[in-house]
Amino acid sequence: MQYALSTECNMDIQIQDLVFHRQIAQLISALDKPNFWLLLVRSLKNFIEFDNWVVLRFSNNEKPVVYIENPTADGSADLLFQDYLNGLYLFDPFFVASREHSQSGLFMLDEVAPESFISTDYYRLYFQLNIVADEVQFNYASHDGQTLCFSMGRGSKFKPEEIAFLSIIAPWVIALMQQREHVEEHAVTPTETAKHTDWQSGVERAISLTKGTKLTSREIEIGQLMLSGFTSKNIAAKLKISVETVRAHKKHIYTKLEINSQSELFAIFYQAQNKNA
Repeated sequence: MQYALSTECNMDIQIQDLVFHRQIAQLISALDKPNFWLLLVRSLKNFIEFDNWVVLRFSNNEKPVVYIENPTADGSADLLFQDYLNGLYLFDPFFVASREHSQSGLFMLDEVAPESFISTDYYRLYFQLNIVADEVQFNYASHDGQTLCFSMGRGSKFKPEEIAFLSIIAPWVIALMQQREHVEEHAVTPTETAKHTDWQSGVERAISLTKGTKLTSREIEIGQLMLSGFTSKNIAAKLKISVETVRAHKKHIYTKLEINSQSELFAIFYQAQNKNA
């Protein structure tokens, strides 16, 4: 009887493997088809649960380009995600990490998020409401500094065994993304391309117009990192400057903008970027 149960278990695993390989074949056949990403989502959901997903492109300091996102229950636009595209992406740990060092691989939120992430206004006003608990992201970094991203989020933490599964399949998922990138590049319209502007310059101009003062590029960079959850020590290490210099920049930012809190700074940064949307 014990042998029979073992045999039955092995047969289930073999059948699951066959289904998995069949799905990979279907994905390869659909690489240039409009339903490729939906097929990938469907295939992954046979093995792991996630609540929301999006496919987008990070490109250095430019606004992300969204290729496809999971539909809402009523088919309407996701207003929270529109807020992300209108400026909140500046504080996304995955965007910040990609901007600093674009690379291919599977990345977990715990790997890229700074230590003070959950105390940020971005986490409280967007991430907690939209992603809820955890996020993982497959990245394919091309030679031109652009990163194709397939992100999955859900309301509970991904378990170690689920992360292990995603790590095992990461090579073929990223290989498929590499091939798919050529299709997405041709799908971008001239209008979308024209919208690409350097976020830092845009924020600098908008703050100058709305607040009547001018922040330096370094001050804007430090402000963005502060609002993303990085401590003064983290920022100093990233920018290769002293902690005292970071604190001096912070003081200048608050003085110039006549503010007293990071929440006020967050509102100014978001409003400034929103004007460039």
